[in-house]
Amino acid sequence: MGLDLEYTSGQTPLDPEEVEGLLIDFISLRSELDEFEQQNIEEAMLWVLKQRLKPDRILSEAFICQLHKKMYGNVWAWAGQFRNTEKNIGIVSWKIGLDLRNLLGDALYWVEHRTYPPDEIAIRFKHRIVSIHCFPNGNGRHSRLMADVIIDKIFNQGVFSWGAANILRKGEERACYLKALRSADSGDIDPLLAFSRS
Repeated sequence: MGLDLEYTSGQTPLDPEEVEGLLIDFISLRSELDEFEQQNIEEAMLWVLKQRLKPDRILSEAFICQLHKKMYGNVWAWAGQFRNTEKNIGIVSWKIGLDLRNLLGDALYWVEHRTYPPDEIAIRFKHRIVSIHCFPNGNGRHSRLMADVIIDKIFNQGVFSWGAANILRKGEERACYLKALRSADSGDIDPLLAFSRS
């Protein structure tokens, strides 16, 4: 029995070898996969809440990968590992490490010099890391949790509401989120900032 994956707008399709990395062999439907991933993500959220984290730890390649592994490691064998395939979004895979290091350096500078207000630092980071698309899948959810970690652990402010709806499913909230991402791609971060607190 194979895994029947239906992708909604903005989701990254998995390559066949990435699908083979599924650790739970009785999953056959997208709804089942979503349920197991969500359970794993909730465990990761509880883990990160208990951590005492400084900016240089949060804004490190090791933490980026560790958080992704915590979010998906019970479901996918490749969790926490950079992708080596090309996707419908993101940079070419061989540039992931370099572009991520540039982002992490920029973000540490933003934090140290208060280049932007706290929300904007977190949202700019979220947008840049999802644009890199470090992992085979889960990049959107990972980038949103990273923004939440930054705003909570570095700036001691409340986490983002992200439209207060399930933006993984088709609907008005997801459409608003994707439109805000496209605006950020064009250099206008304001719609994504507004959406993050809506």
